[in-house]
Amino acid sequence: MIDLTKTIDLSTTYLGLKLKSPLVASASPLCMEVGDVRRLEDAGASAVVLHSLFEEQIEIESEELNRFLFESSGSSAEAGTELPELMHPVRKAEGYLKHIQACKQAVRIPVIASLNGSSKGGWLDYAARMEQAGADALELNIYHIPVDPAVTGDEVEQRYIDLVTAVKSTLKIPVAVKLGPYFSSLPNMARKLDAAGANGLVLFNRFYQPDFDLEALEVVPNLILSNSHELLLRLNWIAVLYGAVKADLALTGGVHSAVDVVKSMMAGAKVAMMTSALLKRGIGYLDTIATELLVWMGEHEYDSIKQMQGSMSRNAVPQPSAFERANYMKVLSSYAIR
Repeated sequence: MIDLTKTIDLSTTYLGLKLKSPLVASASPLCMEVGDVRRLEDAGASAVVLHSLFEEQIEIESEELNRFLFESSGSSAEAGTELPELMHPVRKAEGYLKHIQACKQAVRIPVIASLNGSSKGGWLDYAARMEQAGADALELNIYHIPVDPAVTGDEVEQRYIDLVTAVKSTLKIPVAVKLGPYFSSLPNMARKLDAAGANGLVLFNRFYQPDFDLEALEVVPNLILSNSHELLLRLNWIAVLYGAVKADLALTGGVHSAVDVVKSMMAGAKVAMMTSALLKRGIGYLDTIATELLVWMGEHEYDSIKQMQGSMSRNAVPQPSAFERANYMKVLSSYAIR
C-alpha cells in the first residue's frame, strides 16, 4: 500500500536550471501561443522549449529586405513610403523574440528558445538576441542531411562542432544540442560536442522522411507522430553516454507514459521531453503523467527522481554487454518459430 503522507521529490536539474520535475514540453506548435505555454505550465511542465526559429526564415526575410533596399536605392524618394509594408515579413523573426519576452512574462518556468539551422552565418546573431529577449537557455536543433557523396563523415562532424563553438562564443546562457543518431561513432561525437562547450545533448531529432504521391508525381511531406517504441533507441544511447560526457542528457521522442519517463531517468536522462503524446491526448495529459509517475515511484519505494537517474545506465547494470553486440546475438537467437 502506498504511503500517501510520504513526500516524493520529482525535482531535477537540466542545463543548470532547477526544475520541479523531469517533464518538459519539447518544441512544437503547442509552444507557439502564450496561452498554450501557460496551459503547459499549469498542467505540470517544468520547462518549455519554444517552437524553432529556422535559419531559412531569417535568411529569406533578410534577402527580401535587402532586395527591396537595393532596388529602391536608385528610385525616387517616394519609394521609401512602401518600406513599412514590405518590411512586414521581416518581423516574423522579430516576432519570435517578442514571443520569448511574452512567455517569460506569462510563466515562471524556464523558457528555452530553439534555433534550427545547419550552417554558420549572420543568423547566429539571433542566438544572442534570444538571450537578450530573456531565454533561459538555447536548444540548437541541427538538422543537416548530407546528400553530397563528396562530403566526408569528418566534414559533417566538423560542421556540427564549428556551429556549436560559434554559438557558444556568442552566448552566456547554456546551450543544448539536439542531434540525430546517424554518426559512425555517436559516443565520440558526443565527446566532441562536450569539448565544444555543449551544456546538454538532446537525443534524438527525428528524421522526417518524405513520401511519394504517385498520382501527382510529387515528393510530399510525411509527418507521423511518435510512439513508445521509438523510446528504445534513445534509452540505449543515453544509457551508453551517461557518465561518459559532462553535458546533461535529455531524452526526446517516444515518451508517452509515466513508465517511459521512469525508463528515461534510469537510463541517465535529466529530463524527458514530449510532444506527440500531448498532441494526441491534449495538454492536460501532462498532469496525468505526473500523477502516475508519483504513484509508480511510491509503489516501488523511490524517494526522488535523482535516486533513479542513471541506475540502469551501461556503467550501472550487471551486464553492460546488453547494450552491445552480445545483446544483438541473444535477441536474434531467442525468437522461436511456432
